[in-house]
Amino acid sequence: MAKIIYEVYQNQNEHNAAFGKWYARVKYLESLNTRKLSNHIAEHGSIYTPDVVYGVMEKFRSCLLEMLLNSKKVKIEGLGTFYTTLECQKGGALTKDKFNILKDVKGLHIRFLPEQEQEQNISSREFLKQAEFVNVENLLKKEDEESLTPDPSPNGEGSDNQGGGNGGNSGSGSENQTLASPTISGNTSFLRLRARCTVRHSR
Repeated sequence: MAKIIYEVYQNQNEHNAAFGKWYARVKYLESLNTRKLSNHIAEHGSIYTPDVVYGVMEKFRSCLLEMLLNSKKVKIEGLGTFYTTLECQKGGALTKDKFNILKDVKGLHIRFLPEQEQEQNISSREFLKQAEFVNVENLLKKEDEESLTPDPSPNGEGSDNQGGGNGGNSGSGSENQTLASPTISGNTSFLRLRARCTVRHSR
């Protein structure tokens, strides 16, 4: 199961009512742009090359903005709905006749509403139920403990290929020696390694 890595932090804003209280926030391992996401999609058994996926996603982006700017909502089944909202100036206009769109509107925002149909509900509460959380401090502590564990393999492993061994191979030289395939030892996963690097750089 995918894991949400989080860290616990303290509110340091002295002017905030929650000053000194502790909260949790997501510790992001990476920020994917369109190109990286396209490569990821192509690697997941897709019949399309990364360039094809990238082209489709770029077209999706431009068409999405086009539809939103034409007063349309765009629903992606299983994901959610994109739509726009207006942010008006505080106080508003005194009368309907005095409302000026250029003066009284402060911003045009793109909003996103997660899918809430029962079969594919990913609203905030339902999404929370699907997530498994890992405290980044516990993750790093576990990695440090594993790095201190000695290698269980004996020092003399494979010594019969070092030359000078049994069976009169002492004079065979390096030509008859078989080199073992390179291996990577340890149990550190890419996710945990990236988490460690991210946190330590952020400090």
